[in-house]
Amino acid sequence: MNWYVLYTKSRNEKKVAEKLKVLGLEVYCPVLKTKRQWSDRVKWVEEPLLKSICFVRLNEQDRDKVFQIFGVVRYLFWLGKPAIVRDNEIEQLKCFLNYNEECDLRVTYFTPMQEVSIVTGVLSDHKAIVIRQFKNKVLVSLATVGIHIQVDLNQTKLISV
Repeated sequence: MNWYVLYTKSRNEKKVAEKLKVLGLEVYCPVLKTKRQWSDRVKWVEEPLLKSICFVRLNEQDRDKVFQIFGVVRYLFWLGKPAIVRDNEIEQLKCFLNYNEECDLRVTYFTPMQEVSIVTGVLSDHKAIVIRQFKNKVLVSLATVGIHIQVDLNQTKLISV
């Protein structure tokens, strides 16, 4: 049995995971408790760590079972084959999320031409335009300085403007 990566409809990750469990499949949807502010209250909510992603563990011949569930779009592929995640990688993810139960971790995705503000680091308080993002690195253009720089999201915080 292997862990496969399922791509789901937007904002359907937890629903898909629950329905797959009802079918008797082993599924993992990594969620993170985050603090949300409303006009009248603050609340801790569970949000999927990876947008539109669930992991399902099953045999190769049972891969079609998941398409019985509304919200499942497709499997993610790598080099022409369904992407397989190793057991130890799933366990590491589970351990990390259990250890950091209530943290402010977010996987941040920026789109090209999005305006951002640099919050920390040498260039803090500068505005920039996103050129492209690859993993945890973002190439931004600083119009005020006239340069392009690569920002490491592990060391520098960017926020949308």
